[in-house]
Amino acid sequence: MTKGKQWSAQEEAELKSLVEANTKIDEISIKLQKTPGAIFLKCKRLGIELKAKGYANTSIPIPRELPSVEETAKILAGALRLATQPGLDKIEVHKDAISKGDKVLIHDDLLATGGTAEAACKLVEKLGGKVIQISFIIELAFLNGREKLRNYNVNSLITYEDEN
Repeated sequence: MTKGKQWSAQEEAELKSLVEANTKIDEISIKLQKTPGAIFLKCKRLGIELKAKGYANTSIPIPRELPSVEETAKILAGALRLATQPGLDKIEVHKDAISKGDKVLIHDDLLATGGTAEAACKLVEKLGGKVIQISFIIELAFLNGREKLRNYNVNSLITYEDEN
């Protein structure tokens, strides 16, 4: 028995006629050189009702048609992306994570150059949310990241003024 081999149009037509003739699945399997599981799966994909005694169909449902690459790309585009530094990092948020008018607190462990927090703020605002505060555990003040965030309420627990 061949496993994973493509079905020809002729084999599909023969399968259909064998199933319509109520041929036993073991006989179909031998005649078409396919496993019973492959026969069950092909019948399901073709919408053919297979009546087999002694076999339990444990296959998972598979759609008759899979989405095209373009359709898949549109689905994946549901996550908005914004580069924090071109080519280095990105942050993502799903488009339905924030609704218009939502109040949002952005929290991060470190404020360095401010790029990540600035990108997060832009994403929140693009989705209609309002950033009410940005908080950090550590701020490296000598990198001037707070300057990028001057239009927001920014707080940090620990501030390092210089590199030493």
